Amino acid sequence: MHCLNSRISLFLPVFCHIFLQSSLTSLQIFKVAFIASCPVRVRSAPSSCFCSAEMPGGQYQVTNTRLSHSLYSLTESSDGCHEEEAAASLRLTPLQKLTVAMCKDEKTIKELIIGHRVGFYKVRGEIGYGTFSRVKLAFHALTKDKVALKILDRRRLDTQAQRLLSREISSMESLQHPNVIRLYEVVETPSRLFLVLEYAGGGDLHNRICNEGKLCDSTSKITFAQILSAVKYMHDSNIIHRDLKAENVLFTSGGCVKVADLGFSTRVSSRSSSLDTFCGSPPYAAPELFRDDCYQGPPVDVWAMGVLLFFMVTGTMPFRADTMGKLRRCIIEASYTIPPWVPGPCQRLIRGILKPVPTERYAIDQMLGCDWLLPVEFPWTLVPFEPPSPLQSLLESEHENLEEEEVEEEVRSSLEELGFTAEHLQNNQLTESRSPVTGVYRILLHQAQKRRGCDSPPVVRGMVRDPKREGLRAYRGLRHTSKFCVLS
Repeated sequence: MHCLNSRISLFLPVFCHIFLQSSLTSLQIFKVAFIASCPVRVRSAPSSCFCSAEMPGGQYQVTNTRLSHSLYSLTESSDGCHEEEAAASLRLTPLQKLTVAMCKDEKTIKELIIGHRVGFYKVRGEIGYGTFSRVKLAFHALTKDKVALKILDRRRLDTQAQRLLSREISSMESLQHPNVIRLYEVVETPSRLFLVLEYAGGGDLHNRICNEGKLCDSTSKITFAQILSAVKYMHDSNIIHRDLKAENVLFTSGGCVKVADLGFSTRVSSRSSSLDTFCGSPPYAAPELFRDDCYQGPPVDVWAMGVLLFFMVTGTMPFRADTMGKLRRCIIEASYTIPPWVPGPCQRLIRGILKPVPTERYAIDQMLGCDWLLPVEFPWTLVPFEPPSPLQSLLESEHENLEEEEVEEEVRSSLEELGFTAEHLQNNQLTESRSPVTGVYRILLHQAQKRRGCDSPPVVRGMVRDPKREGLRAYRGLRHTSKFCVLS
């Protein structure tokens, strides 16, 4: 029993943190700590101590009739007031009920102790893993949304890994784009760090191609355009991904592409800033990473997108070798062959990207305007087609402000229904990831944005006829014979 009390006391700081986020006073937390420290075997005498899960706008208090300690609870229970407690629980908001359960409910406390719950999240099975992390599926206890829980063992992280993790969190906090995976919340314990991320349930690009083969032309257009949209947004924010690969391109169940894993990302002061760290997967690495002492970030991401595009339309990698030395030579020489059945505009785009000299490589804006992507229409505007007039700019600005206010009002209304009040929002700036209030806010905000088409994938409206491609198709329609072979 003493061992059980010790394990419960380990989780007391977590409960205290949650109560602090719920605007409880230090005196109330002291009362919880005092009650939790009492021996379990001793039945307490009547006293004025009580556990209050008090929230602005409502109160839950255990009356002091006949007090005894529950086996797993951090509070004292009453044998003679079950009806009063049941009536009081009906008046509690979802947030208050969850907070009380984390203090009193035996099953909930067991789940917290054994790791089946982390903060406000119910943890389920493993869905992925990395060098320093595991990823598990989880559900938010209040909003019921699925999330991906990236779990890192802090004891295994050296100084460099901690620095990369700090960059990843910083980059994700500043990025909010339909094609970039979102960070909802960061939960910390003494031994582990949990990143609560947007869940994309449609698998990744690498597994899709390995299992189903190359993508068709229209699907390749839609997928690549979304990757391009995400990378353009990151570069406009002076963030370089540095680890673009098929495994880090995820799909939602609705077909929206999400660029994930910003573990090697870095923020630069300008796009021309020099970097000197080799990052990413060798098959996707640009020639300058093998050849030069330093490099510029944007051309490295562009090269990786060229490798991704080749992989999508052919089902194979452009640079393949048995050894790292041979792979390095192939990449530096840009030695690859595009199959002739790849559409002409796509071939020209690949050749424009996979150029060994960074300054000769296509820029993002050139890729956006290429013939191959002309039929793709996004549900949002990537680049304005022409400079808007001052009046048009004013009208668009007012329209955007009205939409933002409407979304904000919808989110705040949802927060109130769950039990979050103005006092909660005043005590939490909603920009600090290490807050459960911020986590709920960001999930609800994403819900509202998705209802307005935020995660809708682009569509291909029309086809641009390519004379070279049409000529090749007509040529293949003929039957050529000779003495030695038959071509068809």
